[in-house]
Amino acid sequence: MRALTGTRGLIRLALRRDRVRLPLWVLLLGLVPSSFVSATEQLYPTAAEQLQYARTTGTNPTFLALYGPLYDPGVGGIVVQRAGMLSVVIALISALTVIRHTRAEEEAGRRELLGATGTGRAAPLAAALAVAMSACLASGALVAAGMIGQGMPAAGSVAFGLQLVVGGWVFAAVAGLVAQLTVSAAAARGLSLAVLGSAFLIRMAADAGGPSWLAWASPLGWAQRLRPYATERWWPLAVAGAVTVALAWSAGRLAARRDLGAGMLPERLGPADAAPRLAGPFSLAWRLHGRTLYGWLAGFAALGAVYGGFAGGVQDMIADNPDLRQIFTRLGGEGGLVDAYFASVMGILGVIAAAYAVAAASRLRSEEAALLVEPLLATPTGRLRWASGHLAVAAAGSAAVLAAGGLAAGLVHGLNSGRLRDDLPEVFGAAMVQLPAVWLIAAICVALFGLLPRLTALSWAAVAAAGIIMVFGAALDLSQTVRDLSPFSHVPRIGSADFTPVPLIGLLIVAAVLTALGLAGFRRRDLALG
Repeated sequence: MRALTGTRGLIRLALRRDRVRLPLWVLLLGLVPSSFVSATEQLYPTAAEQLQYARTTGTNPTFLALYGPLYDPGVGGIVVQRAGMLSVVIALISALTVIRHTRAEEEAGRRELLGATGTGRAAPLAAALAVAMSACLASGALVAAGMIGQGMPAAGSVAFGLQLVVGGWVFAAVAGLVAQLTVSAAAARGLSLAVLGSAFLIRMAADAGGPSWLAWASPLGWAQRLRPYATERWWPLAVAGAVTVALAWSAGRLAARRDLGAGMLPERLGPADAAPRLAGPFSLAWRLHGRTLYGWLAGFAALGAVYGGFAGGVQDMIADNPDLRQIFTRLGGEGGLVDAYFASVMGILGVIAAAYAVAAASRLRSEEAALLVEPLLATPTGRLRWASGHLAVAAAGSAAVLAAGGLAAGLVHGLNSGRLRDDLPEVFGAAMVQLPAVWLIAAICVALFGLLPRLTALSWAAVAAAGIIMVFGAALDLSQTVRDLSPFSHVPRIGSADFTPVPLIGLLIVAAVLTALGLAGFRRRDLALG
């Protein structure tokens, strides 16, 4: 128990530090699903229409891969399926919260100061897990209460809330373990994201027609097997709980054994002397961002290949449904449905690319807060030249990851359809047309860094808002005014008859203005401390 000394005080400290962001996440993620109920009832008001939706999407591999299985053809089952991505979002936030209060604190040197007060070795990990898991539980409770308030059955609502909690708890423990293995917060985030991305791809493969046992290889698959509103199964909670306890126990054991500031995975030492190509701020920025970018490129290529492979299922969806075939014939034929599918999934890739761009641009603030900028600026290197190195990598890297996703999706879809020469350029264009919106969100981060450096982290709110509007805008029946707040809502669709580059030019102009304001502010202000 000595290793847990000071845990209660660290929990209070973490809650104080996250007194704004954590309640916002809990309320947002907890209240969104209940708003799906009224939107679903408006879209499918009768039992016959709900059954038709279930027959259309409940057996279609593409919809199953994107949203997960549909166990109940009623309103509750449809809401659970449409809100399937929330499990991924909660798992991501939970993992990042644990890393923020463990490895990031240790990397910044604050953990060493806390250790001098007699705080136990495992106390920071225990406090971080307690805070992250409590936030997940609060979100799940709000989901259950909101669904019950909308008239949904209590058992199914509780199962729905627990479905979202399970992923958050498991990946909080995963992040706790990863934080003991790596030596930097960036590496811990990257490895945690890789594990989450792998779990999501495994879940997609299992739901799209893979062997039934494959779903048990992903914690996201365990959560879905609770079957809310469809003869609930509670025993998967025992599996998730056992794995969470095992991961948390392993993380605690490693925290007690390793040296402070070190990781269990050995670091690869570099050469004693730097190569000439590493001279200058641009080379330094590439050195800091390069390995992370390689991971993002691999992830985007894999996700693009998956999206490209599932495109054929969109056409199969209307093969046996005359009503849907008639609707999409009026909209431009079956090809119009495939174009709409790629416009949607490439928009999702665009939001993820914006997350990369913000993470890369935020390195400006983290370098400044860690007091690593002052020694560089003591040399002939100027402020703008130093900042431009990081921004160049952020801009080029976001373009590269979009290109990787678009090329992979276009290549797989073109090979499947037999029209590679036509499909590859169209899909690649649908990916790259998202770039101006990605750069605009990154420019918001730069503007905050230059003008209000302590609020730089608020740029993640722009990413979150864009993602919610992109993924849940239709389900929430958001007004066009609200949807227009996202820059991705202004991206025109490649191949449509009314395509115009004017919105893209407008997004680029706004991004350039925000970037210029941020750099001008950084040039004039004093350096900020952490």
